[in-house]
Amino acid sequence: MYLTNRFFLVFGALTALCALSFLWNDLFPLVQAFLLCASILTITDCMLLYLRRPAFILERRVPAIMTLNDINEVHIRLKNEGRQRFGITLIDELPFQFQRRDFKIQLNLGPGENSTIQYTLCPKTRGVYAFGYVQLFVQTMLGLAERRISAGLPAEIPVYPSIFQMKQYEMRALKQIAHETGIKKMRRIGHSYEFDQIKNYVHGDDYRSINWKASSRYNALMVNQYEDERSQQVYCLIDKSRVMRMPFEALSLMDYAINTSLAISNIVIKKQDKAGLISFSDVIGATLKAERDSGQMRRILESLYREQARPLESNFDLLYEAVRRLIGVRSLLLLFTNFESMYALERVLPVLRRMNAFHLLVVIIFENTEIQALAQEEPKTVADIYRQNVAQQFIFEKKEMVQKLRQYGIQAVLAKPKDLTLSTINKYLELKSRGLI
Repeated sequence: MYLTNRFFLVFGALTALCALSFLWNDLFPLVQAFLLCASILTITDCMLLYLRRPAFILERRVPAIMTLNDINEVHIRLKNEGRQRFGITLIDELPFQFQRRDFKIQLNLGPGENSTIQYTLCPKTRGVYAFGYVQLFVQTMLGLAERRISAGLPAEIPVYPSIFQMKQYEMRALKQIAHETGIKKMRRIGHSYEFDQIKNYVHGDDYRSINWKASSRYNALMVNQYEDERSQQVYCLIDKSRVMRMPFEALSLMDYAINTSLAISNIVIKKQDKAGLISFSDVIGATLKAERDSGQMRRILESLYREQARPLESNFDLLYEAVRRLIGVRSLLLLFTNFESMYALERVLPVLRRMNAFHLLVVIIFENTEIQALAQEEPKTVADIYRQNVAQQFIFEKKEMVQKLRQYGIQAVLAKPKDLTLSTINKYLELKSRGLI
């Protein structure tokens, strides 16, 4: 049993009146009468709550899986099967990862009435999220005492990389939507030799593709149409060392890389290419050979779900040996990593150049958006000017890293964490349209 605020207000007021009755003796009989009425009401309230257990039907519907950094809806349906009206305070025991201590919903249900409660959750880490019971704190219309009732059942929900984001970018990439900033159709440079069909010539077709034999046969200009080459291998190489644990907007760089890897792998398979995966740090983690069968996306999703960052430095020599051993043909390698200084890049640059000699390597590094915000602030003191100068040097060094990689023939992408997926998909479509893979 729990005593409510109303109980303490009533009996606190009676205590104050009792104290005042020492000054005015005529007040004491009135206080005694009020005290007797309040006691009778409290006992009656407890009897209504405890002589017969309030009957409620509660159903909590949560998704079978939740997705990282997406809005996930939870529904709770509550029905009062009793014969009296109750005031209810509903508290759902949320997983500890959300760190929410103030979740509370107030409602009032009469006999036979029901209510549906909806709220949203946005997970920021992968893993298993455990929901506890739904606690109902029930009180009658008197509101002097309340009873706790545990309802519902505990549930464990896995949080996977963002499947919603994967589907969203799949539709935009495959339809070549260009109405908003991001994925766009790239101008084709060069020529693909994967023959598709012969079609009628229309204004704007390349006259060098005219098929003269077919044109003479049909007495009309016909052209050969080509399509992007298929069955190219694309591997996502995910660095899971300490440099990828840096958080931006509650997500780590590794989680951004994992969401992007899932989205790009899905598009690769839809484009009839083969998608694979390698994660690494001081040791080699998950490895999936590039395939495009129906179960490959499921295998990639399960592998990414289990990946955890490690507190040590990355061993790029170990990555090079794994790539040479596991990947036998020329492939597109999308390397998700981060370098915070030119020294860190120069230390691994020889390894990256050796990998680029056998494969088409794209190094994807992150912009530090917090440093950029600092560099754009209005300085007010001399210390602010020094901090801005350091921030601008840091931004310039990041751009210099990209130029350094391109100087040695290595493709490079510098992207903000929130724009990582768009930038990576754009780069893949660009390289594919240019016939480089």
